[in-house]
This record gives sequence, structure tokens and C-alpha cells, in this order.
Amino acid sequence: MSGARPSAELERLRADAAGCTRCDLYERATQTVFGEGPVPASLMLMGEVPGDREDVEGHPFVGPAGRVLDEALADAGIDRNAVYLTNAVKHFKWRPAGKVRLHQKPNAQEVAACRAWWEAELALVAPQILCCLGATAAQAVFGSSFRVTRQRGSFMTLPSGVEATSTLHPSAVLRAEDRDEVYVGLVADLRAVAQRLAG
Repeated sequence: MSGARPSAELERLRADAAGCTRCDLYERATQTVFGEGPVPASLMLMGEVPGDREDVEGHPFVGPAGRVLDEALADAGIDRNAVYLTNAVKHFKWRPAGKVRLHQKPNAQEVAACRAWWEAELALVAPQILCCLGATAAQAVFGSSFRVTRQRGSFMTLPSGVEATSTLHPSAVLRAEDRDEVYVGLVADLRAVAQRLAG
């Protein structure tokens, strides 16, 4: 990193990403929502894409799913302030529904266009564990054949040497019919991450 302090390097990355036009999502997004947290950090959590609140405020995981994540991290014994939080895609993808902007899943090209950003974050943050939240993030890291429903909670070592795993995106709790059961599963996966970090 050419001798730069990690925090300074992160700010440079964030500034570069603010002008990103590698895919068309920037045209309708309010701003780039880059990752935030300590550098380095033992745990990096990566979700899918910023939501409506994240797009407006410019920070990751500050909307309804972020509140679920806050609660789940606390229940798993993980200090959110010690975690680096980011998304696989840095611009909000949405469609209008009246006055509401509804989240849309990014396509493979949009995910690929953002790969360099999260890879740079991963190199800078140098976590012990990268935990992917949801299918989009997991497939960005592990490949398109990865299925969170079948493979969540398993740990793999990336070529960089970082251990990586996956769990549900906290938004899955909000969408679930049995929210309590889904939430318990999310917390259990995060608790396994905490135990591995401590172990």
C-alpha cells in the first residue's frame, strides 16, 4: 500500500469509488455507498447492495436490515463497531413503485463491475474472516454455483488466505413468514463466526 496509513488508503479508495461509472447503476443512485469500519478489522461483513436509506444517507446497513443486523450482532456477541461493513455492489438498484423505491437484485454484470472495489477493501481490511450476507455477496466471492441455503455456515479459505463463510442477509428476516426462526439461524451463524474468531 505504498506506505500509506490504512485509514488514508481507505479514504482514497472511497474517493475513487465515488466517481465510479463501471456500470449503469450510478445514473439512478444518489451516491456511492462505500464500506465503513476499522482498518484493519478481524471481521468483514459484506452484503448485497445498498438499500433506500443507505443510498440517501451514504452509509452501509443503516436501514431496516441494518437494524436487524445490529441486533443479531449483539446477540452473537460481536461488537458492530469492531466490524468492517460493506456491500458487493456500491450503488442502490431500484424500481419505482408509486413514491417508493423498491430494491432490485443486481445482475451478474453489475456485481462483476464492483468486484475490484470489494477486493481492494478486503486487501486493506485484511480480516481474519469475511462473512457474506446473502446469495449475491456469497456468489460474488465463491462463484455462481454457491447456494447459501445449502452451504451457509461452512468456512473456506480464499486465495488471499482469508477465511470466508456465508449466512442469510438480514433482510431475509424481514421477508420471512417465521421471522423468529430465521433470526435465530442468522444469530447462530454469526455466533459461529465469533467463536472462530475467538478460537
